[in-house]
Amino acid sequence: MTTQDRMPPIAAESMTGNQKKAAEEFAAGRGYGVRGPFAVMLRSPEVMLRAKAMGDYLRFRNVLPKRVSEMVILITAREWTQQYEWAYHYGFALEAGLPQSTIEAIAEARRPEAMQEDEAAAYDFSIELHRRRSVSDATYARALQLFGEQGIVDLIGISGYYTFNAMMMNVARSQVDLDKVPPLRHLPD
Repeated sequence: MTTQDRMPPIAAESMTGNQKKAAEEFAAGRGYGVRGPFAVMLRSPEVMLRAKAMGDYLRFRNVLPKRVSEMVILITAREWTQQYEWAYHYGFALEAGLPQSTIEAIAEARRPEAMQEDEAAAYDFSIELHRRRSVSDATYARALQLFGEQGIVDLIGISGYYTFNAMMMNVARSQVDLDKVPPLRHLPD
């Protein structure tokens, strides 16, 4: 069953002056037009541009290995059953070298069996953070040893930023425009 998109992309001719300016700035920085969570956030242009700035760092320049970063994004999408982020980052995770079996396990909300040490540390950290709203001393120490303090801040930042995006799109009921990836099933509460 499909639900109606509460906040579909705004047509260029319907944008306010501030929205047009923000959309142009977004496109100049990213090389493509406003889409996904940014299409929702465009209703508050300053929020959108500030989120873009944070996202530019967390997605493209964080200190974690790319496959680990993409795995944390997928974990967040899974925890929020966020179809757009899942579909969009699924391919990026594969390109970054995250094994298909790891992605499938995350989709099924189970701990992947065979992970590299950094993947396992990031997985445990992210799952504890999402589900317990904190991390244990042992999980923190393991992540600290592998990623350092900046890496821990980036792990938290990625989880928080993609949670923010998931909240935007889940409330807006944003439609997924990528159909090459099986959708996430809803998890029981």
